[in-house]
Amino acid sequence: MSAISRREFVKNASATAAAALVLSDAMDVRANPLGLPIGCQTWPVREMIAKDFPDTIQKLARAGFQTVELCSPVGYSDSGFAGLAKYNGAELAKILSDSSVSCISSHFSIQELRDNQDSRIAWARDVGLKQMIVPSLDGPKKPTMDDVKRAADEYNKMGEKAAKAGIQQGLHNEDFELSTVDGKRTYDVLFELLDPKLVKFQFQVSTISNGYDAAEYFTKYPGRFMSMHVQGWSAKTRKILPVGQDTLDWKKIFTAAKAGGVQNYFVEMQLEMMQASVPYLRTLQVD
Repeated sequence: MSAISRREFVKNASATAAAALVLSDAMDVRANPLGLPIGCQTWPVREMIAKDFPDTIQKLARAGFQTVELCSPVGYSDSGFAGLAKYNGAELAKILSDSSVSCISSHFSIQELRDNQDSRIAWARDVGLKQMIVPSLDGPKKPTMDDVKRAADEYNKMGEKAAKAGIQQGLHNEDFELSTVDGKRTYDVLFELLDPKLVKFQFQVSTISNGYDAAEYFTKYPGRFMSMHVQGWSAKTRKILPVGQDTLDWKKIFTAAKAGGVQNYFVEMQLEMMQASVPYLRTLQVD
């Protein structure tokens, strides 16, 4: 079974889920895993963002999310994020701060970095980002080792340019990264080829559906990660579920995440599931 990508597990979100995000402003913010703020990826609320970005951020804040990860208005212009371009960096930062929500990370397509990485770094700095993530290096589905080496070399150079601007470049794991090359997982080969100082990793927990275990990778590659996308997963039904209502050992995952170097995490599921995950994350204690 192929891994569940972002588009697969969020595209069928119900129309009523947006309303379900609106919770009481008086919701108590308690301790959460590793003392990190509870975050969410904004991809699942892209339709709301396309209509009203400030209102969407306010609703996410009321739902209990303290930090968000954006998607670039250039690389994700056809997915609801084009409207972010109407705000300058200071305006975006103010919209977020007015709702007491932080943002230091965003996704960018590899193609937009190829086209003009300098302009994308400038936008990132204006917004106040510290992390620039690409979802995939977009290599072929059945790569040769030369394909993987070329992709890694290109991204190392992008990571070097970002580092000079004070930004950490990161790699998510979708599509190309889940392929195999010469009998090995391409993902593991990339850990060998990508410079640990220039490129960190963002782990997609739902790739457990394809055999990629988060705790295993955090332990195997200590210090190589900076964030993760969080989805609950049932081994019995093989379906995405709210965090805490699934079969994953989240205490084990977050404990390993600390060793892996994870600095932030973002819940990313259908809206109702994201909301339902917050109470569990608020009470989960990890040493």
